[in-house]
Formats: sequence, structure tokens, C-alpha cells
Amino acid sequence: MAGHDQGLLTQRRSSTHAMWRWATPQAQRIVATGDLGKILRFHRAIHGINQATLGEDLGYDKTYISLLELGKRTLDDVNSRRRVADHLHLPPHILGVTDPADTDHRSMLQFGESTVRLAEIARQSGHATEAVAELWPLVARLEARVEDGRAEREVMHLLARARAGLGVALGNVLPEERLSTAAHWTAKSLNIALQFEDPHFSCDVLRMHGNELRKARLRGAAVARLQHALALAPGLDSHAATLPLLARAAGALGDGALFDTVIRQAEALLDQADHTSLFNPYALHEIRLRGLVATDRAATAIRLADDPPAATTTVAPQWHVIQFVTIAGVRLRAGDRTGSRESLEAAIREASAQRLPHQLQRILRTASGHLPDIHADAEQALDRLRQEMAA
Repeated sequence: MAGHDQGLLTQRRSSTHAMWRWATPQAQRIVATGDLGKILRFHRAIHGINQATLGEDLGYDKTYISLLELGKRTLDDVNSRRRVADHLHLPPHILGVTDPADTDHRSMLQFGESTVRLAEIARQSGHATEAVAELWPLVARLEARVEDGRAEREVMHLLARARAGLGVALGNVLPEERLSTAAHWTAKSLNIALQFEDPHFSCDVLRMHGNELRKARLRGAAVARLQHALALAPGLDSHAATLPLLARAAGALGDGALFDTVIRQAEALLDQADHTSLFNPYALHEIRLRGLVATDRAATAIRLADDPPAATTTVAPQWHVIQFVTIAGVRLRAGDRTGSRESLEAAIREASAQRLPHQLQRILRTASGHLPDIHADAEQALDRLRQEMAA
């Protein structure tokens, strides 16, 4: 029985591996030709089967499979081409068949692309809950298609992006004790992205996964993923997107030397790369302050706290909350309870409006033992959010 179970496991792994091969660059080039002979040979290669076995699966003899692969025979009737496409887990249009199911598939891909883009806009605008609501059904639909053996390259690419977007959005709306769920979804995205052998895509997903690992307090793993992302970064913009997150993770890990190096690299790029909601002087100021405190240099943070640079681009709403909490912590270390109270009061209002439970938890930690009334207000706001999430 154990041998039977092991055999099934091996078969399942082999099937999954073969299914992934349709998403590789080599498979993409072969599929793009629409050449049935090349497609059949590639299918046999990834499954490790001969012409006789493929013929049995398709209802043809070995000789006919050989003729098809050599281009000496063609499949002229639509039903035969549809049957072959179905067996190979390819969309019918690859073999010249257009039907309602395939049209629905293309529409789903177009809809999915729009959904991922709009969800990211919603998240950046402070509406992460709406982003989650949009991405859940898309991910479920794509996963169902893959489970059914339909692992076309464009489906896998979209699924990776949708999973990553879902993980990042969940990372905004979940409380700290559940942030591992966000990291779980970005990890599932990474499992796909690395198969594409596309440095830009892999860098993007590694960056998102690394940041969610940091938030889930898996700091060593976060630094490793973000360093990998930086190594793959294909251009200035990718470097600029990765460096702030690596600095945050290095600071959280308490690695002062790495933190300082990365901050210097990020600041050196400020005049070269485009500014974004993450990569700009305003965001880097907050990252520097938090990292200095985390690496036992609070005195330096105190000197810098009250001289923030002006925002050079539109700042995502959640960044204002992050900044308020960080500034409040630095002011407390400087003995400025009044200034800290003002920052935390503003942070509570914004975190409640944007439904950011883990930022409320940061407020609780900052206020604990120093500002009991602020601690109580943040606790009430967090309880309200948890009740809404439970409902």
C-alpha cells in the first residue's frame, strides 16, 4: 500500500512538473508556432512517453503520430484538433479552433488583467479591503482552471500577479497575528514567478514576498528574499523599488551595517530614478528613523525627526499612518509626550478610517507604559476593526 501511495505521489509530482513546462520560455516559443508536430514532440518529452503511448492516449496508432510530428499528416477536422488540444491542456485556439469556451477564456484573461490593475490602484489609495474583495474570486477562478490542468502561460502569469496582489492587500488589512496569511499568498505567487525565468517578474514578486515576511516578523527570511530581488533587479526603477524595503527589513533585523549601506544606495538613486509612493524622500525619512531606533541609534533619530523632507510625489494614505507612528515613537524617546500624543491621535484616526489593524497594533506598542489614554483609544479602535472583520 505504501508503494502504491508513493507511486501516486510520484505521478502527481511528475504531472505537476510537466504541466509547469507549458509556462516556460521554451514551451512558449514552441506553442507560438502553432506547429502541431513540434507541440506533440514537446509534450512527449516533458511526459517521458513514446509515440505509441501518445497514440493510445489520443486514439491514433504510432505511425499516424509519427506522420503528424513529421508534418506529413494534418488534423483537418475541428473535433480532432479540439480533442488533441484538450488532452495536451492547451487552449483550442493554439491549434486553430475557436469555440465559446475559448472565447470565454480570453475574456477572463482580459478581465483578470483589469482586476489586478484596479485592485492595486485601490490598495494604493487606501482601499485595501476592496482590493481583497476583487482579487479573491479571480484567484479562485484561476486556481480552479490550473487544478483542471489548464496551465497556459498567460494563466500562470496572471495567477502569480493576482496571488501577489492578494497577499499584499491582505498584509494591509490583517492584524499582526494573521500576517503570515499574507506571506503565504505571496509565497504561492513566488512559486510560479520563478518558473518564468524573467528577472523583472521574479524581482517584483520576491520584493512583495520579502516585505510580507518582514511584516510577519520573519526578518531573516525577509532580508534574504529582498537581497535576491535586488540581485535580479534589471534596472534603476527595480533597484529603487527594492532598496527601501530591504532597508526596512535590515533595520527590523537589527543589522545596522546593512541598513546603512542600503539607505545610502537608496538616497544615491533619488536623483536618478522616478519617485513613487514608496521611493521618495518622505518615505525614506520614515524608514531611516525607524531603522535608526531599531539599531540602537535613537539619539540620531531624535535629531532628524523634526526635519522631514517635503513629499515629491503622491504618498499612499497608509504611509501617513506609518510616519505618524514612527515619529511618535521617536518623540517619546526624546521625552516629548505632547508631540507624541498628537502624532498618535492622528495615527488612530487615519488607521481606523483606512482599516489598518496592524498599524493600530504598532500604536498600542508605542503608547504602552507611556500614554495610557492613547493606548485605550487604540485598543477600542482595534476591537471595532476586529468585530467588523469577524462579521
